[in-house]
Amino acid sequence: MERKIIEMLELQTWLNIKTSWENWKLGVTNKWKIINWRRCIYMELAEAIDSVSWKHWKNIEWGIDYENFKVELIDIWHFLMSELLRTFTIDELVILITKYSESKSEVKLPLEWSKSDNANLDDIIEPYEHLMALTLIKIDDKDYLENLIESFFICLDSASVSFDDLYQLYIGKNVLNKFRQDHWYKEWNYIKIWNWEEDNVVMQRIIEKTLWFKEIYEWLEENYSKLK
Repeated sequence: MERKIIEMLELQTWLNIKTSWENWKLGVTNKWKIINWRRCIYMELAEAIDSVSWKHWKNIEWGIDYENFKVELIDIWHFLMSELLRTFTIDELVILITKYSESKSEVKLPLEWSKSDNANLDDIIEPYEHLMALTLIKIDDKDYLENLIESFFICLDSASVSFDDLYQLYIGKNVLNKFRQDHWYKEWNYIKIWNWEEDNVVMQRIIEKTLWFKEIYEWLEENYSKLK
C-alpha cells in the first residue's frame, strides 16, 4: 500500500506542475488564476450525485450510472491529494492515508437501482453530501484535513470502491489527464467522445489490460488516432 500511495502522490504533484506550474502550492496558476481545490471537490461531488436519479421531476425510473459515479470519485481524489499536499509531506500522507483507508460507511450505494432505493435516497447520498459540506468550511488546520481524508474513504467504502480499485482507476485517469493536456484540452480542441463513448470509458477498458503508464498512454494514442 505504501508504494501505491507514494506513486499516486508523486504523479499528482507532477500533474499539477504540468497543468498549472511548479509553484502550484501557492494557490495560483502561472497566469495568476486562483486554484481552489476544495471547490473542485464539491463540484465533482455534485457531478457524482448527478449520476443518481435524485431529481423528483424527471428520470424517476432511470436509476444510477455507477461507472460514472466511480470516475467522479477518482477526480475527487486528484483534488483531495492536491489539497493535502499543500500542508502535509508525502511521508506524513502515507501514514494518514493508510490510517483512514479502512474507514467504513454505514450505508451502501446501490450498484443497480431499484424502486425501493428512491425512498432511501437521502440516506444513500448522505456520505457524499457530508464530504461536500466539509469542503465548504473555511478552516485550514490539520485536524480538519484529516476529517476530509476520513470522509473521502467513507465515501469510497459506500460506493464499494476498494483501495486497489482507487489506485487502478487513479493511474488510468492520471494518464488520461496527461493525454488530454498533450492533445489541446485547454484550447478546446480535444475530442472527448470516442465513437459514441466518453474517453473515461475507453480508459477503464484499457486499465483492465495494463497499469503501466507508457502502455496506457500508447493505447489511448492508438484509439484517439482512429478518430482523425
